[in-house]
Amino acid sequence: MPPVPVIVVAQLFGTSLWFSANSAADDLIARWGIGVGEIGTLTSAVQAGFILGTLSFALSGLADRFAASRIFAVCAVLGALFNAAFAVLARDMGDAVVLRFAVGFCLAGVYPLGMKLVVTWVPERAGAALSWLVGMLTLGTALPHGIRLAGAGWPWQMTILASSVLALVAAAMILKLGDGPQLARRPPPTGLRLGRVLQAFSIPAFRASALGYFGHMWELYAFWTLVPALVVAAGLASPGTAQVSALAFATVGIGALGCVIGGRLSNRLGSARVAAGALALSGLCCALFPFAAGLPPWSMVALLLLWGLAVVADSPHFSALSARACPPEIVGSALALQNAIGFAITLFSIQLGTAWVGNYGMSIAWLLLPGPILGLIAFAPLWRRPATDLR
Repeated sequence: MPPVPVIVVAQLFGTSLWFSANSAADDLIARWGIGVGEIGTLTSAVQAGFILGTLSFALSGLADRFAASRIFAVCAVLGALFNAAFAVLARDMGDAVVLRFAVGFCLAGVYPLGMKLVVTWVPERAGAALSWLVGMLTLGTALPHGIRLAGAGWPWQMTILASSVLALVAAAMILKLGDGPQLARRPPPTGLRLGRVLQAFSIPAFRASALGYFGHMWELYAFWTLVPALVVAAGLASPGTAQVSALAFATVGIGALGCVIGGRLSNRLGSARVAAGALALSGLCCALFPFAAGLPPWSMVALLLLWGLAVVADSPHFSALSARACPPEIVGSALALQNAIGFAITLFSIQLGTAWVGNYGMSIAWLLLPGPILGLIAFAPLWRRPATDLR
């Protein structure tokens, strides 16, 4: 099998760990006597672990000192073990937060290193290839909802354990594939050269791409976390029913199609304009969703699906533009740092969104709107360039 399909399938399986706990939200709420806010806390624990992990890889330079395939494989195995421990051993929120944090830390070696692997194999097609990769991240995020729907009669622990099995398969796939011939690791310098990656922000193109990405991240993970609550708030399904899982899977999963479409469009329009267009469209859906209250259910579902399609389609292009802008010897560290800051931003939008959705219902969508608006403004130096400069 060609390397890019191997990497994107492994990304699909590995990132199924990310929202595995969210697929069991209704069971956890009933079993532990918690609320939607606490489910947001579990998601934020994963994000916090991911942030610490990516900062560790980025500032130490470890992401560029060891083979990306080995880091990916080791982290996928450890993430699978911590995820399984959450399913089998967690008895309350205290246990759960620690184990979900550990899963997030391990995912720092899966997602950014998966992006680096793509660049080491096909640097000349980074935008299109990363579209597939982020598409699989999106589908991996939705996968636990799909597993939950398919195994409606299963105990909630089985859904989470299924994600662990998939992550182990991902580790084996990437370990067998290895690193690509491009952007090979340099001989390690003396010392870790802590903080060298921070110099990437002095590059205008990297800075514009990273700032656009940060605006995108304010919206993305909060939206994914809130989808089941938005479905219920819109009156499209009752809490705890299969319809919630079905609509959540469709809304999050359709983002994979958005990534693929964006990748194809980037060959003609350039990555920057595709990213800007997707960010503008998701912001428009954000602004319109509260006004959909009272409309026929099919129209609200259509708007949710359009939002899900657009909300992640820009992500691979921000990564491709950032990778292209910085020196090749710090690509892995720069992407990890960009991820770390972006995911730190998600902590605030997730916590605020899950805490306030009960009071504001569908209007909680407006909490996410500043992300696309500010992201487009910061990203303007890139998407306003001639199309020939944006590929």
